[in-house]
Amino acid sequence: MEHPLFIFNTLSRKLEQFVPLHSPFVGMYVCGPTVYGDPHLGHARPAVTFDVLFRYLQHLGYKVRYVRNITDVGHLENDADHGEDKIAKKARLEQLEPMEVVQYYTDRYHYFMDQMNVKRPSIEPRASGHIIEQQEWIQQIINNGFAYVSNGSVYFDIEKYTQHFHYGKLSGRKLDDLLATTRELEGQHEKRHPFDFALWKKAAPEHIMRWRSPWSDGFPGWHLECSVMSTKYLGEVFDIHGGGMDLLFPHHECEIAQSVAASGKESVRYWIHNNLVTINGQKMGKSLGNFITLDELFNGKNSLLSKAFHPMVVRFFILQAHYRGTLDFSNEALLAAEKGYYRLMEAYQILNKIKPSPNTSPLSMEEYQQKCFEALNDDLNTPKVLAIFFELVKIINGAYQEIESLSEQNIQFIKDLYHTFIFEILGLLPIESQQSTNLLEKVMQILLDERMIARHRKDFETSDRIRQKLNNIGIEIKDTKTHTEWKII
Repeated sequence: MEHPLFIFNTLSRKLEQFVPLHSPFVGMYVCGPTVYGDPHLGHARPAVTFDVLFRYLQHLGYKVRYVRNITDVGHLENDADHGEDKIAKKARLEQLEPMEVVQYYTDRYHYFMDQMNVKRPSIEPRASGHIIEQQEWIQQIINNGFAYVSNGSVYFDIEKYTQHFHYGKLSGRKLDDLLATTRELEGQHEKRHPFDFALWKKAAPEHIMRWRSPWSDGFPGWHLECSVMSTKYLGEVFDIHGGGMDLLFPHHECEIAQSVAASGKESVRYWIHNNLVTINGQKMGKSLGNFITLDELFNGKNSLLSKAFHPMVVRFFILQAHYRGTLDFSNEALLAAEKGYYRLMEAYQILNKIKPSPNTSPLSMEEYQQKCFEALNDDLNTPKVLAIFFELVKIINGAYQEIESLSEQNIQFIKDLYHTFIFEILGLLPIESQQSTNLLEKVMQILLDERMIARHRKDFETSDRIRQKLNNIGIEIKDTKTHTEWKII
């Protein structure tokens, strides 16, 4: 049976309208992290959301090229057109090369995404690796009359663009609204209009990250990198562009304008935005100082947490909410998610303990399978998929307590459903009981402490032997500047 995926088309503004993908090949681009700090729960949500979409498309048989960028240049302090590049600022404060900062936090991002079983994208390009292509795009936009040079910087001319095209179609903004709400910022005197955005910024003398260009020694604007890298690797027009709701305006709106100004056509067929993670109704983010890093979630070292939470519990917590709804964080919500997650996984383990009943009429398991596909086709409704499985959990527990009975065929079918939807598509992994998990963590800490003692004694033979033996049984350890990390491989 075929299960074509239907994706909500943001531009239609109609929640009931779903549009089928056009071909067996799917190009998907998702705005990735700005690597100047440890990832927090707000970063995890889009990573998990589009990981599920990636997995589901592959399960349906689509050939998917998934591109997720790394922003390592041009991301200014207030995400507008002035201030100091965040990575350059971090490098200056810590007396490091900017690319040292980039590499360290890229590695950290990958480490925590691996912990949450987020698959690596097909391509993960960096903004700093595509400066020439960005300069070519800028020149094309200038040639087409939609950008101008001012004091060595290049700005996109919004007013000129709106004479021919609709700026604001994705977010529903109007030019008059922009005129009324745009605040004065440093450097605005260079612009013809306050809402024009930078394609290229002339670097101040103290600015570390800079490149030569026909206009000045400078760096590209933040919005440009996604337009350039998405079309470079996915073609002039591709299927899906995703990211957080906070990127809808101005970032994605500017991407549309850049693409149309450069090529005369929009590059994205379907826009998909996950909603925000909130704490007490307020957006979680670094700029607000109310974020919780994934490291803190996994080790419990945050005043808002009563304990450490397993990465799979955090993933389950994210999947409990529909990606377009807000996800409100609290310690109590995580505790509830932990309880639900273990209930789901314990039921899977119980399947092996149930004695099949030969006289039981097989349940209509195909109905459960169909419901799961319908839920995922309904705008990737992961909460509904989990609700369907908790119906199965009741059946499993009833059979285990001999209140109900299951045939051998039923048991195998439920196992297959778990493997398809829970493990393969939702990306959740079975883990041992919390007691076993805590015991493993304690044993690993003892081994790492012994290894650290050996290193301090300069007994590198013992240190290397511990590393190798752990690696032989599937545990990888990695030394950083401040501590040692480990993961099951």
